Amino acid sequence: MVAFVLAALLFVAFGISARRDRRRFRNAVLLGLTGVALSFAVLLQVAALPGWVAVAALLLVLTVPTFGLVAAGVFLIGNGVTMVRKEGTRLPNLLSLLAGLGIFAMIALLVSVGVSDSAALTGAVATLALVVGYVSFVFLSFIGYAFLYGRIKVRGDVDHVVMLGSGLIGGDRVPPLLASRLRKGQQIHDAQVARGGRPPVLLVSGGKGSDERVSEARAMADWLIGQGAPAEHVRLEDRSRTTEENMLFSREIMEAEVPGYRCVVVTNNFHAFRAAMMARKSGVNGQVVGSPTARYFLPTATLREFVAVFWEHRRVNLAICGALTAFGAVVSVAALLTF
Repeated sequence: MVAFVLAALLFVAFGISARRDRRRFRNAVLLGLTGVALSFAVLLQVAALPGWVAVAALLLVLTVPTFGLVAAGVFLIGNGVTMVRKEGTRLPNLLSLLAGLGIFAMIALLVSVGVSDSAALTGAVATLALVVGYVSFVFLSFIGYAFLYGRIKVRGDVDHVVMLGSGLIGGDRVPPLLASRLRKGQQIHDAQVARGGRPPVLLVSGGKGSDERVSEARAMADWLIGQGAPAEHVRLEDRSRTTEENMLFSREIMEAEVPGYRCVVVTNNFHAFRAAMMARKSGVNGQVVGSPTARYFLPTATLREFVAVFWEHRRVNLAICGALTAFGAVVSVAALLTF
């Protein structure tokens, strides 16, 4: 059982960190490390397990991820084709297709090493595998914790429900993606009123883009009022251009109205965890909840969020990728010289 001590310690660290602030990215890393440590602990215990239990453990730790990787590649390629058909060929819409093709390219490289006698090829692929393995670990940690974060429920009364803008159709109309956020925000408002709480302010946040006739906040407010939200419960933040500005300018309004405010921020589910990290960075006192997103759009949107988060932490991530590349290169050169 000693093998499980590290996993247990990491899990405790994860629990403490998440309890202090659910909006930290280190929570995702600690959760991922817990999973890795647990997997290694299970492998170390295989020899001591009964036959069928040992086989089940090996299947769980080794076979399932292998088949899962192939299945993920097939799914991502299929989703990528759907995205191109429905959303066009802009680079952001190609992420799931490129990711799926990348999985099979990596598998092909690993197979080529198995049938090749080239030490140089083996070293290069091994180095690439180290970097890809690290990026994959960060990605799985991200989506694992993002999924858990998305299960957060709004408890108790809030003073404000902040809804983040996401662009308009035709310069003045709310698209389905944004309508989903507004609907979720209105549900939180109505639920609080229904249980006898004070009506929270519906704070819509979004400025006017160069191709828009009205601000996103104005269009969002009109949509909410048209759906039955009391006009006196709606406030506009119409200066922001980015998610970070959404948070900063909304915080100014909330602090002016209720100095000790408590809020909930609403965005789409794929964006919730990253928005939560921005809320923490901006000093917003509240959690972020997600509204539903079209299923075909979710994989690509999640990949976009991961790329953004990875780049926001680029100093650490690029340093680790560089160190892994250097390590792989040194080992490869040493192996070539020995050979």
